[in-house]
Amino acid sequence: MMKTTALIVFAAMYILMILFMKKRLWIILAAAAFMVVSGILPLSAIPGAINWNVLMMITGTMVLVEYFIRSQMPNLLSDILLEKSRNVMWVIIYMSLFSGAISAFIDNVATVLMVAPVGLAICKKLKISPVPMILSIAVSSNLQGAATLVGDTTSIMLGAYANMDFMDFFWMKGHPGIFFAVELGALATVPVMMFLFRRDTQPVDAHQRTKVLTLVPSVLLCIMVLALIAVSFFPDKPANTNGVLCILFALAGVIHDLAAAKKEGTAGHTREALKSIDFETLFILLGLFLVIAAVTQVGLIDDIAQLIGNAGGSNIFLLYTIIVWGSVAASAFIDNIPYVATMLPVLAGLCTYLQIEPYLLYFGLLTGATLGGNLTPIGASANITATGLLKKNGYDTTFSDFMKIGVPFTLTAVLAGYLFIWIFWH
Repeated sequence: MMKTTALIVFAAMYILMILFMKKRLWIILAAAAFMVVSGILPLSAIPGAINWNVLMMITGTMVLVEYFIRSQMPNLLSDILLEKSRNVMWVIIYMSLFSGAISAFIDNVATVLMVAPVGLAICKKLKISPVPMILSIAVSSNLQGAATLVGDTTSIMLGAYANMDFMDFFWMKGHPGIFFAVELGALATVPVMMFLFRRDTQPVDAHQRTKVLTLVPSVLLCIMVLALIAVSFFPDKPANTNGVLCILFALAGVIHDLAAAKKEGTAGHTREALKSIDFETLFILLGLFLVIAAVTQVGLIDDIAQLIGNAGGSNIFLLYTIIVWGSVAASAFIDNIPYVATMLPVLAGLCTYLQIEPYLLYFGLLTGATLGGNLTPIGASANITATGLLKKNGYDTTFSDFMKIGVPFTLTAVLAGYLFIWIFWH
């Protein structure tokens, strides 16, 4: 009876999220509350169900990114890229790759918020529509978010769940990590963009470089990434090490801002930095941790794992293919954060059932779920953010506009990553 109730609540949560995307926070929290109140998830299990490391990493990174944006460093880097561009086509390609490079270390939405305004300014100066450039920036940021441990919420979740460190995304158990699969996918999209934007041959002129207000946020961000790399070499470290590091670097950013504001007699940007914390995402994750712990408690995750195992049988390639392309299809319409949060324990149970190493399926899940969001404008938060910015600036974007870029970009990048991971991890 308890298992049936948990299944009904879990399924209803997903259906309602698809129907009422704007209410997804309250839907998830309601489902979590029901699981606790009904006794499906005991009160004593709540602290252990929540992944505090993930929540702290996301919170700290958000604060530090806000200072990074306000320092004007992203604008300077974009100016340098503009100087290197021969025509509009290459501006779009360079801006896309630039946003992808940033997104490997910073949240996708934050990346779009950093780079898109620069793209809008460039397009205004060149008197061209910003739609292709802004959409390319969004889909590129989604792709590269899976490259490193700190690049995206889904990467952070995988790292925490599979006990992976920063360097494991580059090299793990004698094999190249998912970083190289993602980068191969990114490189494969360059010819696609060259074809899509082949008619955009207008020449461009470089403008005056943006003046960086302070180097401190950029330095802190770089040191934070290096610190995450360094601690990855320490075995048996506390489970929340990465989260604590991110919070400490965020505090360092706050302290520097307060000191600089006091010295200059200004208000500083601490309030804006704290406001930049996306509490909706944090509470969505918190609720999901509780819901997933509840369905795991009653054995639903094991049942789902067995069903997928039966679908793939003993054919690992078929199973891997189902995971990758099924994740692409699902993430085109369902936010990849709840999807990945749900599938990680499913795959863990499946690999235990089949007695195989889980990393092939983990990397396949992350590849499909992260890139699949690029198929539609509602498939990822970065896409929603990009189309919102365009609308705010007077440019309505249709499904067709988005899919002209998103579909070829996604299929090319996923195919490259799919083949790379299979070749090196099967």
